[in-house]
Amino acid sequence: MFKITALPTDEVRALQAGQPDAYGAAPERAVSLGTGNPCRHCLKNIPEGAEMLILAHRPFLEPHPYAETGPIFLCATPCERYEGDALPEILTTAPDYLIKGYGPDERIVYGTGAITPKDQIDAKVSDIFARPDVAYIHVRSARNNCYQARIDRA
Repeated sequence: MFKITALPTDEVRALQAGQPDAYGAAPERAVSLGTGNPCRHCLKNIPEGAEMLILAHRPFLEPHPYAETGPIFLCATPCERYEGDALPEILTTAPDYLIKGYGPDERIVYGTGAITPKDQIDAKVSDIFARPDVAYIHVRSARNNCYQARIDRA
C-alpha cells in the first residue's frame, strides 16, 4: 500500500503569496495552456486560461548533490490539496513517468529508477517499496524530468 503525497498546503500558500522559490526568485505568473500544466498541490491540470505560477522547486530538505531542483507549476489561486487513493489526474495524462526510489538520506537508491507506463505505476511502486532501503519515491516527467509528486508508504 502507498500514498501519493502532494506539496504541503502551507508551502504552496506561501508561494501563492509571493514567497521566493528554491532559487530565491519570485514565482513567475503565466496563463495555463491546460494539459501539460500540472499543479503539484491539487495534482490536476491547471484549467486552460487560468492563471498559474511557474517556479523552481527542490523537493528535498537540504541541498546536496542528489537534490534536484527544477521547474513546477502551481495554481495561482488557492486549490485543494490532493488527498486520495487513486492515481491523481496528473499521473494519468502522459503515457509514462520516471519513477525512482530514495533512501532516508535523500539519495537515489540505485537500481530503482525506471520509465514506467502509467498503467504499470502501481506494480513498479510495489517493486521499489519491496526494497528495505527505499524510504520514498519520486514521480517525475519521463520527457522533462520535472517533479510531479512523492509516493510514501501507507
